[in-house]
Amino acid sequence: MALLDRLKQELDRAGKVAQDAFDDGKTRLEAFRTRQLADKAAQALGYAVFRSKKSGGDLDAATYDRLKATLETHDGEAAKLEAEIELKRQQSSASRSSSGTDAGGASSDSYSGTPT
Repeated sequence: MALLDRLKQELDRAGKVAQDAFDDGKTRLEAFRTRQLADKAAQALGYAVFRSKKSGGDLDAATYDRLKATLETHDGEAAKLEAEIELKRQQSSASRSSSGTDAGGASSDSYSGTPT
């Protein structure tokens, strides 16, 4: 029965790792898409300013405000998602380094070069 309990624990752990990887990929994809939207908004703003200056005028305030608000929205959302990714990366790194020292200070991933 202990073997089945151990197997269940390992399967649960593997499922959690897989779910975490899936969630991380989903967040990265969302951040990438949001960053693309911010880039497109910045491009639209740049083109609008360029065209208005080229024609000898200034960009009207309503158009500028609309394009600026779109850019700020997408840029802020992308920054939030990128910060979330970085936080998860740091937490993952910290948990890996602490779990590597739980077994008497030696990580199970290291090879000492001598047979045991």
